[in-house]
Amino acid sequence: MSGFDVEAVRRDFPILERTFDGKPLVYLDSGATSQKPVQVIEAESDYYRLHNANAHRGIYALGEEATEAYEGARSRIAGFFGVEDASRLVFTRGTPSRSTSWRTGGAAPS
Repeated sequence: MSGFDVEAVRRDFPILERTFDGKPLVYLDSGATSQKPVQVIEAESDYYRLHNANAHRGIYALGEEATEAYEGARSRIAGFFGVEDASRLVFTRGTPSRSTSWRTGGAAPS
């Protein structure tokens, strides 16, 4: 068995510190809402508090910071997945609806 430390992973997710009826929270509804680790919560908070602007849209300081952060994330993610050309990564939101649209050629599912 590997040295995967489940408790260390649980500590990264603040919501998993909650208990119900004296038992630790087990969250299995990730198809609807994924829980976020503290690192993501802090990064998002930092962005919204200090750098909130549209990436690739502004030639002012905040817009440039947002673009640098966006492209920096793209490069880190490319490295994580072993993608040589980071520009080949596509970021989307609402992945289930995007994959449905892709599978149906853009038509809404009936």
